[in-house]
Amino acid sequence: MILQALYEYYQRKSALDADSIAPEGFEYKEIPFVIVIDKNGKFIDLQDTREMDEKKKLRAKSYLVPKDVGRSGSKAVANLLWDNTEYVLGISLRGEHDEKVQKRHQAFCKLLNDIFGNAPIEPVKAILTFLRDASEKQKMQEHQEWKKTNVEKSANFTFKILGDLEIIAVKSEVQEIVRKAVSSQSDQIIGLCLITGERQEIERLHPAIKGIKDAKPTGAKIISFNERAYESYGYIEQQGLNAPVGKSAAFAYTTALNMLLGKDSKQRIQVGDASTVFWAEKDTPFEDFFGDLITDPKDDPDRQVRAVEALYCSPQSGAKPITEEKTKFYILGLAPNAARISVRFWHVATVAEISGYIKQHFDDLKIDRAPHHSPYLSIFRLLSSIATQEKAENIPPNLAGDTMKAVIAGMPYPATLLQAAIRRNRATQDVSYARAALIKACLNRFNRYHHKFERELTMGLDPENTNIGYNLGRLFAVLEKIQEEANPGLNATIRDRYYGAASSTPVSVFSTLMKLKNHHLSKLDNRGRAHNLEKEIAAIVSHIETFPNILKIEDQGRFAIGYYHQRQQFFIKKSANTEEKEAA
Repeated sequence: MILQALYEYYQRKSALDADSIAPEGFEYKEIPFVIVIDKNGKFIDLQDTREMDEKKKLRAKSYLVPKDVGRSGSKAVANLLWDNTEYVLGISLRGEHDEKVQKRHQAFCKLLNDIFGNAPIEPVKAILTFLRDASEKQKMQEHQEWKKTNVEKSANFTFKILGDLEIIAVKSEVQEIVRKAVSSQSDQIIGLCLITGERQEIERLHPAIKGIKDAKPTGAKIISFNERAYESYGYIEQQGLNAPVGKSAAFAYTTALNMLLGKDSKQRIQVGDASTVFWAEKDTPFEDFFGDLITDPKDDPDRQVRAVEALYCSPQSGAKPITEEKTKFYILGLAPNAARISVRFWHVATVAEISGYIKQHFDDLKIDRAPHHSPYLSIFRLLSSIATQEKAENIPPNLAGDTMKAVIAGMPYPATLLQAAIRRNRATQDVSYARAALIKACLNRFNRYHHKFERELTMGLDPENTNIGYNLGRLFAVLEKIQEEANPGLNATIRDRYYGAASSTPVSVFSTLMKLKNHHLSKLDNRGRAHNLEKEIAAIVSHIETFPNILKIEDQGRFAIGYYHQRQQFFIKKSANTEEKEAA
């Protein structure tokens, strides 16, 4: 199903815009240096194609070139019409002028002769003439741009004829010969393709998939077998034949996936360790802004807000709402696993279904917040809030994928997500906005999904909630507030010392805190304020019969929400009082 969807995506992109995706036998490759020669093979110029990108890093221009052969081992295997310094020029930037370098250069020249030997194409003749003339290569090494190649020790080179706007590899006559050469290469293994359902030549070694975070830079594979234990049906040591895919289909699905995983792809996001790509069976606006719903766009933070708001309201033009669109939508999460790729999650649903579930996710997260906080929390922000030091690299690998699946499928959030949020609260001795929203969403969705009769947690303070954990959290917040007002400018409060114990083993600390409360109230000069705080405590304690020995994990979560709600209520009242004074 995954490969078929990728294959269909390649066909769609090819039909809509042939220039947006590489044709069979080719790929888009970043080439830092272009060697300009004349029609007689004389060196003219060495062009540096690199430019500064948005991250202020030098980035080479991408060109359409014959597909990377995917080297492995020490065998000299060259790419056609482009490659690194050793293959193209026979020059080692590492100072290794040995037989290996020369063999690589010879492999490059031999491939040119093998492919174009019977086709007298002038541009290729010019390349071969240049490569045979040591004096021309010496001129190139004396060029002012040559020293820059020392920085790019594995830099790729290709060729261009003086006066041409395009490199030799993209000339139509060159591409035609390359296509014929690719189609003529045959291992004579015919079988039924799993993707197309047609009998055709089967690809033994599938092209590598690149761009997956923490995977091998040279790429990894989704389909390959290299041990007898994994092989069957008589295909011994035949690698890809246990999952037969035709050559054309293998090229299509790998090209589509590599494009989705590309550096400039807007259809790729990172969810924990899972490099996640998404696409639709046909053009849809949802394909353009789905990524903004999940992550925080760094170039334009408001883009996420606009994307979420698009789920809540129909376009002003009167177009059909996203939440009613029946187009199929695909989401694929991939993670590195040695030399192969692990599928973290794969989800297929309509745009309407997925957008509806995402809308429900944001509804579940809604909770009172400070004005400077974003109204919508991305999955990345939520997961970072429960990670050690709130760093993305500390997000538990499986947790990220499980959370993503819960969001897009409308399922309960993983139990480990609630546990991680509560542990992080205890570690930091605080309840952040993101963790409060996450805990509220986890508890409400679990109860809703399993038809529990627990009272649903609300956006703001709920004085009618009788849950013991929720009211203990409220009580702890009021006790902390009393301490703060009794000791203005206090650097540390009871939260910094007692939050962990109060939220898990209340009986061990609350009797002490209630005694401290009396001391703090006696220090308040405003007796009316002291009386109001006493009434607040009395209202909360009316829901607490006794301080329990221990709170179960769900009630520890409700403790956090009760504490957070009560603190937010104090801030709201303070803001309201300030506004009244300013108005007066």
